[in-house]
Amino acid sequence: MNAHTRGPVGTGGAPEALTLLLCAFGFSQAQGQDHPSSSDVSERDKVLRIARTETAPTIDGVLDDSVWTLAPVIDDLHQFDPVDHGEPTERTEVYVLYDDENLYVAARMFDSEPDQIQARQMVQGQPMWFDDSFSILLDPFNNKRTGYSFQVNPVGNRRDGIFETPTEQNQDWEGIWHAEARVNDEGWAAEFSIPFKTLNFDPNNADWGFTVERSIARKREDIAWVSFNREVNPGATGVIAGLTGLQQGMGLDIVPSIVTSQSTDYGTNDSDSQTDPSLDVFYNFTPSLTGVLTLNTDFSATEVDDRQINLTRFSLFFPEKRDFFLQDVDIFSFGGLDRNGIPFHSRRIGLGGNGQPVDLEVGAKVTGRVGRWNVGVLDIQQEGFGDVDDSNLFVGRVSANVLEESSVGVILTNGDPHSNLDNSLVGADFRYRNTNLPGDRTLEGELWFQQSDTEGVDGNDSAWGLRIASPNSEGFLGWFAYDTFSEDFNPALGFVNRSGIERTDLTVGYISRTDNHRWLRSNRSGVNIERFDRISGGLESSRIYVQLLELETHTGDDFTLSLTRNREVLLEAFEISDGVAIPPGDYEFDSVGLEIGGAEVRVLAPELEVDVGDFYGGEILSATAGLEWRPNEHLFLGLGYEYNDIELFHGHFVARLIQVEANYAFDVRWSCVNLIQYDNESESVGINSRLRWNPRAGRDLYVVLNHGFDADGAFSRLRSTDSRLSVKYTQTFRF
Repeated sequence: MNAHTRGPVGTGGAPEALTLLLCAFGFSQAQGQDHPSSSDVSERDKVLRIARTETAPTIDGVLDDSVWTLAPVIDDLHQFDPVDHGEPTERTEVYVLYDDENLYVAARMFDSEPDQIQARQMVQGQPMWFDDSFSILLDPFNNKRTGYSFQVNPVGNRRDGIFETPTEQNQDWEGIWHAEARVNDEGWAAEFSIPFKTLNFDPNNADWGFTVERSIARKREDIAWVSFNREVNPGATGVIAGLTGLQQGMGLDIVPSIVTSQSTDYGTNDSDSQTDPSLDVFYNFTPSLTGVLTLNTDFSATEVDDRQINLTRFSLFFPEKRDFFLQDVDIFSFGGLDRNGIPFHSRRIGLGGNGQPVDLEVGAKVTGRVGRWNVGVLDIQQEGFGDVDDSNLFVGRVSANVLEESSVGVILTNGDPHSNLDNSLVGADFRYRNTNLPGDRTLEGELWFQQSDTEGVDGNDSAWGLRIASPNSEGFLGWFAYDTFSEDFNPALGFVNRSGIERTDLTVGYISRTDNHRWLRSNRSGVNIERFDRISGGLESSRIYVQLLELETHTGDDFTLSLTRNREVLLEAFEISDGVAIPPGDYEFDSVGLEIGGAEVRVLAPELEVDVGDFYGGEILSATAGLEWRPNEHLFLGLGYEYNDIELFHGHFVARLIQVEANYAFDVRWSCVNLIQYDNESESVGINSRLRWNPRAGRDLYVVLNHGFDADGAFSRLRSTDSRLSVKYTQTFRF
């Protein structure tokens, strides 16, 4: 992995590190670029005057409707990988139209070898980076901060996402839109129909940020209309101009669902059957401001979490996957934080301390934009569980767009979903981004502050932090960050796994690209340093990660060699495994890491990561292996195995995690996705099987089986503990 993404690194020399970063990355690299500047003002000033149509095209992936002859054509695309702003090896033509209710986009992807086009993903919403694909990026507010992406591959499989920041996309979001694609003698073609009801937008703004991206899998070639820093995101788009008279109808979506389930507890031999209706209502107060009401919310069709092995004394982070909370999730992002210290993490709602579902009686949400203001309000009534009473949970978030690409905002939360104590939090943040620096450079950063208030706690419960970064796809890159979380800081609706600490994080890296090398595409190297100091005094932990090299080939294979030095200061013992405790002490240990990854464009893609070294006064051998097999567009088999052999002075243990994926797609509308997981810490096996019928966006039938087993070994001597079979049907009615 890259030095700038693999993990934290930090040092205590904050002023010197900040000065170094500003000098080295912000400005000193303004000279010496070999390729044309991707921040060329003329490119990001591209404007396409869109055409209105009175006749909607048939969305079938054929492009034989005469209406497309009226559409303006985009054909001036360029490579952004492997050669930034290089000439594409294949020609692409894009057509754009609209009517009162929909945006229509079509594309012809010419290919000199149409029999080599790759399309091996038919499961809706699953990744398609190993396939040929075509994507649309829309920034309806043209604010360079947020937007939507819509992607399709040559067999018509769809995936979408919403940008939470200018560069971070959440692809668990799902909108209602339509697309079809087909392979033909000239290559392949795709057609999109994106309802304006699916989007938030300002009806007074006729100019939308817009760009497209095409991927040619076998060449690992990426092509775009507008790109910046070898990326396609809302911060770098052209404009489609002339969008007027857009309609959202009444702006009302009614989404009823019905779920029937059968549950069995094999320990008590108790069974339970129930049928529950639920209802979600979406209403657009304005085209840019949406209200949502949810009653008796059901999450039975949500994917299960991937299990994780925890060899630290800190709690793990699990991402949100539930649709209700993912809608307009970008509004609630705060301060550039993504893990420790985030003031709002929606997984705290509707889940108990052990991850068991907790019923939500009613929930309401209002999200959207009013002028330059971004507004999000969430109010949930959660049922009680265990010793926790019914609770009302509230989140409010307001931010304003300032400067050209920056924002400033506040957040407020109230309520604790896991206790009966009163809790509230208030925070403020400033997020800066500038992509117009000389030499094709970007400078971005955040400054934030939070104050929590917990009943019965009178201590210091504040937190604040800053970060400044120069993220670049070539040459030098880096960042510096500093955060401090007081001992009593408690965001009850957020996530914090370390408090009472000061964190310093510094990354310095370099990426070299060799466009003309016979087999090598890029090499990355760098140093990442992270340090946690206790506010009360003394070091808690530190980590120095040195990425000696990361070689990437033109085919997508990669090889990484790294060194890591950790230091952990324990003031008290912690149990790392059943019966094995690490006593207090000051521990310093080194390890060597090796990663080898096979290109996922191949039918068979292996992956191996090995770390060997010291560990808390003992030794560790950690290995992660994976194997993915995609023989065609229907079948996928994946195997993941994590093995940790740890020999300590006070005991020896082995931690294992096995994951098996088996997916079969009958077509892009019918799919069966299966995940089987085993870990020897819980000595249990979990099976999650999801059959989905998606005849059209906004209409779904799910048959979901969750079955748990106790296990004496890896998938051996299994004993059923519990099971739940659910059938859920949901349909969206739009008015």
